[in-house]
Amino acid sequence: MDNVDLKAIKQLMKQARTTWAELGALLGLSAPAAADRVHKLEVAGVIKGYSALVDPDAIGCGLAALISIIIEDPDQRANLLRKVDELPEIQECHHVAGDVDYILKVRCAGTRDLERLISKEIKSLSGIKTRTMVILSTIKETPILPLSLVKE
Repeated sequence: MDNVDLKAIKQLMKQARTTWAELGALLGLSAPAAADRVHKLEVAGVIKGYSALVDPDAIGCGLAALISIIIEDPDQRANLLRKVDELPEIQECHHVAGDVDYILKVRCAGTRDLERLISKEIKSLSGIKTRTMVILSTIKETPILPLSLVKE
């Protein structure tokens, strides 16, 4: 991956609907050459997909929370991870070092929905302890990864 690839990735992270002509002009390439570069990045798995960034409040998912999970019964790990994969409210799952095993970022319609998610879905597995922090407001949330355009 070279600086041209990194520049293409940076642009597509900011504006995935950039046309091939616009991307080519930014990269100093023809539109077909820019498209070919992006296709190679997709095939290589560097670019995993594209999606729309949606305002959670606008679609009724205004409550965000972080849930810390401690697995007291190691036999439940696979069941927990399967549950995490199945539940659309769970946006992120991070295996972490420290006092807890996982941290989940979730989005729900409200407190009743959050209660259902924790009590009926997550805690339905035995040997799982949770600690929940409701997010009051978000100062920064971005899908843009930090890229250095200088290869060492």
